[in-house]
Amino acid sequence: MKKERSCGAVVYRQQDHWVEVLLICHKNGGHWAFPKGHVEKGETDQQTALREIWEETGLRVRLDTGFSQSVAYSPKPGVMKDVVYFAGEYLGGGVAAQEEEVTGTAWVKPQQALEQVTYENDREVLRAFLRWWEAQPAQM
Repeated sequence: MKKERSCGAVVYRQQDHWVEVLLICHKNGGHWAFPKGHVEKGETDQQTALREIWEETGLRVRLDTGFSQSVAYSPKPGVMKDVVYFAGEYLGGGVAAQEEEVTGTAWVKPQQALEQVTYENDREVLRAFLRWWEAQPAQM
């Protein structure tokens, strides 16, 4: 079985006492999820996540590796894919979707995100992120 690895992040921005997350609609499959992409030779997981977020959205983020969630699935027969997600705090930039890979973007509140995300494994990542975010001291 062929193994693939991708990395990305739940990109978020804090608005007063709530949080919004960035969802993207992936051109390949038309599903709503988080920015992510394949690890290139010589890259760390964090370098991959930052590069992919920049390429797909044009946003600058700060990764917090205190949050790390992995999912595994088979995108096609004979292939097993591992994806590692971090928390990515929005630092700046306007969303500029990469036309070759992204057909839409949306900053949404968590409840809307849970409804809009296409796959259950991505909803589990989002639920884990929300538990992590709510436990951060800055949220008090």
